[in-house]
Amino acid sequence: MNNLILTALAVAGALMLPMQSKAEIKRTPVAPTRIVWMSDSTGEFIKNPDILMKDFSGQVSVADNNCTVLRSTGKHQAALLVDFGKELHGAIRLSSGMSAANRPMRLRVRLGESVSEAMSDVDPANNIHNTTNDHAMRDFELQVPWLGSVELGNSGFRFARIDLLDKDTDFLLRNIQAISVMIDDPEIGSFNCSDERLNKIWETGAYTVKLNMQDYLWDGIKRDRLVWLGDLHPEVVTVNYVWGNHDVVRRTLDFAKADTPLPGWMNGFSSYAMWWLLIHHDYYMHNGDLGYLRENRDYILGLVRQIDECVDANGEEHMTGVRFLDWPTSEKADVIHDGLQSLTYMTLAAASRIADWLDDKEMKDVATSCMKRMDKYSMEHTSESQAVSLSLLAGLSEDADAACRTLIDNGINSFSPFYGYYAIEALAQNGHVEEAMKMISDYWGAMIDLGATTYWEHLNYPDVKNAARIDEIVPEGSYDIHADGGAYCYVGLRQSLCHGWGAGPTPWLQRHVLGVRPLEPGFRTVEVKPELGYLSFAEGTVPTPAGPLYVKARKDSNGKTIVEVKAPKGVKVKK
Repeated sequence: MNNLILTALAVAGALMLPMQSKAEIKRTPVAPTRIVWMSDSTGEFIKNPDILMKDFSGQVSVADNNCTVLRSTGKHQAALLVDFGKELHGAIRLSSGMSAANRPMRLRVRLGESVSEAMSDVDPANNIHNTTNDHAMRDFELQVPWLGSVELGNSGFRFARIDLLDKDTDFLLRNIQAISVMIDDPEIGSFNCSDERLNKIWETGAYTVKLNMQDYLWDGIKRDRLVWLGDLHPEVVTVNYVWGNHDVVRRTLDFAKADTPLPGWMNGFSSYAMWWLLIHHDYYMHNGDLGYLRENRDYILGLVRQIDECVDANGEEHMTGVRFLDWPTSEKADVIHDGLQSLTYMTLAAASRIADWLDDKEMKDVATSCMKRMDKYSMEHTSESQAVSLSLLAGLSEDADAACRTLIDNGINSFSPFYGYYAIEALAQNGHVEEAMKMISDYWGAMIDLGATTYWEHLNYPDVKNAARIDEIVPEGSYDIHADGGAYCYVGLRQSLCHGWGAGPTPWLQRHVLGVRPLEPGFRTVEVKPELGYLSFAEGTVPTPAGPLYVKARKDSNGKTIVEVKAPKGVKVKK
């Protein structure tokens, strides 16, 4: 059994899977892994840079002379750029030695999710790459004490550039550390298969969401350190499959409810309010806490009534508020209408099931009567992947095979990290697991190929062909996919390179390749039907309220799939 799987089982067993995991935020020093760039390689302005790569206790000392020496003049500003090896959420800590000047020194620190961002300037008047300090500061000027340490942040970053601003004085830089600030909760869900690329894709999605599991479940750790309810859905699905019942989900859902008294729409978007309800449905299916569902009954009922008021007698939606699916379709009214028609139907179907669980006749009557009206409405069906995916998931496609063919023909050139998840989910639910696996490998794998350690807010796949890696200085003639990419609110370097909505392949691999799907709330009954596609084997764990469920599937010499399942007591497995 793979070590990753064994670890997940051991951790879950040790924790005894409490009813609800409570996050403890841990601070961990992280040393740089390499120096990417220096302003000087002659040794005149930067001496002993290799010291920054050596172990450091975290405590400066009068007896410690092992320092990197920086010196700026009127003609040369000493600067260097370090790489911490992976995306982090947290702060930067600088420690200095005992300089002859015996006074604080002025430095400039620039953090970046890419090399290009860390090497950029914040200049709103002239900045064509849209470098910003939005939501989290990433460009600072500060004083560093002599023979002392200073810490600043928090933000999302992987790279840090340090410039010495004071002139004609030696600055003794003893050490640079990142201080990682992240939950200390181990992953209970796991995935391992015969394709190492898919394994890396699973791990990257889990890590992306873990970084965003802070005081609340955020959209991003640099820009968009906010609770966006539509964007939250793929993240919560990931939490369900990787950590199980986690308190950050409840805190976030409760915050959104308190922040949006009815008749408001969450974040101002009718679609985002519907995603909030769908999240409650999925959360209950995985965790089975009826008490929490009851706590939210009145708000859910009010929201269902509000949705019902936006559907006319002919079953056509007329949602108020901001009409929105995702940014690539934000200027396409016909696509938004088709998508909202399907999303409304999905939400009402979820509300109907919630009503059954709560034995709530009032909610049931409102949801089912509205669905009956909507059954009479015939959509024109655009060919855009976002609307096609939602119509398939809602069961409203008149020809599911043709709709799936449209998704496959549109391909990953039409994807976004957010709605790409619903495309692969729609394909899998309609028998196209192997095609979806190939899309996952190509699209999400492309970000990893370009140096990503977390998933991005945006990737226009055709840009990949001539793009440089994000962890290097962009060579002449190559495309800078961070600085020159993006659109809408995520133009250029403002784009987040750690965005939780991009993690959809992580739960997808457990849900479809391992084939683990709860059939009753709280995993009282679970379906286990692995679909290996082109893989020779896959194994993994999925958290349930009773403990981790382990699945291993392999193909024998005849191509037949052999399935092994180890389920905790109280979980009925249906194969």
